Amino acid sequence: MKKKWRCTVCQYEPEGDEPPERCPVCAAPREKFDLVSEGPPANEPLAESQGEEAPRTLEEVRDRARDKMQSICAVYPQCDGTFDHLCNREAYGNRIGLGGAGTGASFAANVSSLARHRLRTRLVGPHFEPDTSIEFLGERLSLPVMGSSTAGFGGFDLTDDQAFNRGAVQGCLDAGTICWRGDTELYTLESHAALDALEAGGGRGVAIFKPRAQDDLKRLIARAVEAGCPAVGVDLDGCGSTNMARAGQPVYRKSVAELRELVDHASIPFVAKGIMDADDADLCAEAGVKVVAVSNHGGRVLDHTPGVAEVLPAIAQRLGGRLTITADGGVRTGYDVLKMLALGAHAVLIGRDLIRAVLGGGAPGVKLQMDRLRTVLARAMVMTSCPTIKDIDTSVLC
Repeated sequence: MKKKWRCTVCQYEPEGDEPPERCPVCAAPREKFDLVSEGPPANEPLAESQGEEAPRTLEEVRDRARDKMQSICAVYPQCDGTFDHLCNREAYGNRIGLGGAGTGASFAANVSSLARHRLRTRLVGPHFEPDTSIEFLGERLSLPVMGSSTAGFGGFDLTDDQAFNRGAVQGCLDAGTICWRGDTELYTLESHAALDALEAGGGRGVAIFKPRAQDDLKRLIARAVEAGCPAVGVDLDGCGSTNMARAGQPVYRKSVAELRELVDHASIPFVAKGIMDADDADLCAEAGVKVVAVSNHGGRVLDHTPGVAEVLPAIAQRLGGRLTITADGGVRTGYDVLKMLALGAHAVLIGRDLIRAVLGGGAPGVKLQMDRLRTVLARAMVMTSCPTIKDIDTSVLC
């Protein structure tokens, strides 16, 4: 059983039989580390490590998640960023949990901008069984949905970060898709739970890093490439992360030249995540980026932005098929997935529901979540006359 320690100065949480001589983040001495827990073995699934049987239904997953997330998320039936929801109330003066930045307006805009679109029912024609599969950077996926690059839940004492990442990666693989893994102030160049999970999953996932210093990013990118990841990228909107700066891991805006330098270093498709502007998308294309992830980070980095569904069509039109586009923000159902694809995305990411699925059921919970999205998407494709994902376009919207 691995022990988990916490630096009382910067909150960095390593694992091992003993704490490090000095904290690799803030250089605090060993005596500044407290024992947090004696965690599960490294290869044990999340649900089993907590003494639970694998969940049988998505309702069971969400009930378990609600019990575990009482401090940051009430797992409301409608996850819409409403101002009086627990996730937004708890953000003031505290480390942001699942809510939005500031008033939560950006979080709410993601949901409301998707809700404004209506689906056109088209029923006359030959019967078909919809094909929900896509190809994403050489990976054949059973549905056009991947797990978003969530990270850092060890900081809320909800789970061990190693177990969280493993559950997310394995659950997506079990559902026939892949997971993106993120970066956080809890991770360092020497100890990175997200990369550990991707390596354990045979590299079948996308590594996304905060916009750290160039040399640091090159080291992390090299490890992702060696693991066999199909793509690697940078969370550009992470330049506003105060948590990273507080932990002694500063983050930076990136120029076109700096992006091109990272693209060249990677040698595999490069992702620019956090794009909300068509001009930025153009600059990413100029830098050699292959995937643009249209996202406002779940509304968690800048208050009062538009919803992703508002800016996605303009970005897709500007890029004109030059790059692969993913979108996330407010996606809760297969109907939402259909809408994002119709608005110009080639694939969709889910974040908050992935988090709840991992915490409520580990890898089996994630599979249940992804299976549900695929089932509803397939039904919506039948009702809108779309036999394949490539048939989905703006004509399905009223």
